[in-house]
Amino acid sequence: MAEKHRRSASFVEAIRIAIDSLNKNKLRSFLTLLGIILATTTLISVTALIHGMNLYIATKVSNMGADGFQIIRMAFVGFDPKKLMLMSKRNPQIKKEEYEFIKEHARLVKGIGIISTRTGRVKFAGQTDDAVQISGITPDILTLNNIQVEQGRGISESEERRHAAVAFIGNDVRKQFFENRDPIGKTIEIDGFPVEVIGTAKALGSVFGNSQDNFAMIPAGTFFKKYGTSQGMNLVAKAIDEGHLQQAEDESRMLMRVFRHLRPGQDDNFAVISSDSFVSLWERLTAAISATAVGVVSVFMVVGGIVIMNIMLAAVTERTHEIGIRKSLGARRSDILNQFLVESSMLAASGGLIGVILAWLISTLIRNAASIPMSLPITSVIIGVGLSAIVGLFFGIYPASQASKLDPIEALRTER
Repeated sequence: MAEKHRRSASFVEAIRIAIDSLNKNKLRSFLTLLGIILATTTLISVTALIHGMNLYIATKVSNMGADGFQIIRMAFVGFDPKKLMLMSKRNPQIKKEEYEFIKEHARLVKGIGIISTRTGRVKFAGQTDDAVQISGITPDILTLNNIQVEQGRGISESEERRHAAVAFIGNDVRKQFFENRDPIGKTIEIDGFPVEVIGTAKALGSVFGNSQDNFAMIPAGTFFKKYGTSQGMNLVAKAIDEGHLQQAEDESRMLMRVFRHLRPGQDDNFAVISSDSFVSLWERLTAAISATAVGVVSVFMVVGGIVIMNIMLAAVTERTHEIGIRKSLGARRSDILNQFLVESSMLAASGGLIGVILAWLISTLIRNAASIPMSLPITSVIIGVGLSAIVGLFFGIYPASQASKLDPIEALRTER
């Protein structure tokens, strides 16, 4: 028990001496920690960005839900111009006949709709907005895309069949043109074409600072009658339940291949994407960023560790006389070893803590200034500070060992 108490007291004394040493040499300690600070700041900032973006993509960018998927002309293949050019030549636009074919034959799909989008001009009572997202939709798109009605109603089947001149508008359009009045029944112009407002949507919010509420939806037939079908469309669908999502995707893919007369082994000339595949694609893209960050962090950590080792060796030389006094008063080799190991670990952990604070400030600044989502997971904070302490401990072993091996008589002879 006495031995255990003595060791505990020795460890506490080592912490006290380490703190005192760091306080006496603040500037040197800070300069020593630059590598560790940069490493921790980089690690946590990148982790915060990726973690925040992953959550953001999963919850806001992909609005298909856990049981939804889309059939589109081309999937995102990265920034490869050759692949994009090949796909643009090979993949024809999706047609309404394909939508009708899938709707008629699919058994694992509870709903499917058309959406085609372009940018257009909306006018009302002398006001104009030239950057409204104009979408041609089938009636069930609101449900399929999880858009809720705020006022009025959505587009009906009969309005779609007879190509009615009606519109369902987003919250931004409502606020811009109808801030203090009821929009239902009012007539707005979409690219010079008059339509009656029949409903408004609840606010969807923004993605990367870009509003999702600046839109006007009209029946798909009305849209294609005005703008033509050359730009094609996307098909939005939902499986009968979440458990049948993959089977529903496979069924729809098979029906598309049958309609397009694709032979076995021939590549799809369209793409089927879901929330999971969208998020998985994003995570694969961020994996490259993570790998680069790990490389940068490793270099910073090694450089920081070497600097700590050199500074600790200098500290051993400066405090040789002090070590001699402590040993002559009964301090054991393990006490001296612990003192310098604790000091190097605390030095590095302090750098890690400063790095965490800087990363938090950077994350907050970017999130507020650029509307880029950043989320700081507590695990990355623990890893950052813990990794810094481990680096300090590892690179402090040699200086601590050198200090513990000093002969007390020779150490006392050293001039202070």
